[in-house]
Amino acid sequence: MAAGQAPWYPDVTVATVVVREGKLLVVEEYAGSDRLQLNQPAGHLDPDETLAQAAVRETLEETGWDVELTGFIGAYQWTAPSGQEFLRFAFFGEPLRHHPQRRLDDGIERAIWMTPTELQAQADRHRSPLVWKVVQDYLAGQRYPLWLVQAVA
Repeated sequence: MAAGQAPWYPDVTVATVVVREGKLLVVEEYAGSDRLQLNQPAGHLDPDETLAQAAVRETLEETGWDVELTGFIGAYQWTAPSGQEFLRFAFFGEPLRHHPQRRLDDGIERAIWMTPTELQAQADRHRSPLVWKVVQDYLAGQRYPLWLVQAVA
């Protein structure tokens, strides 16, 4: 880094693949767009939380579902057309309990269950290429134990 240059930090995000009866939990959201987009339950890492805690929190906030993380899919780096860079840490988990009366995050229209085929067929609505890449890797069996992602105190 050049002297006097501000440090650069990518946005650190998490996403969770949740599957029930062969369908994926997906959110329809308005995220910086007037167009309804599809995404996994996903969001930014907050201060003082682990990546796993962020994934569980974001899933609840965006879908109204409590989940138990059961594994890690992978880490993904992506540069948006705007030039913003993202590091996404993708987990998978089991749905535990739904809170249908819970108010969802701003911008989230609703949470829906879609088959992988339905999700893939609507690729033009994916918030980013990360949406399908994460699902594709999960479906291909790319699954790692949670201990692979560690928080050290």
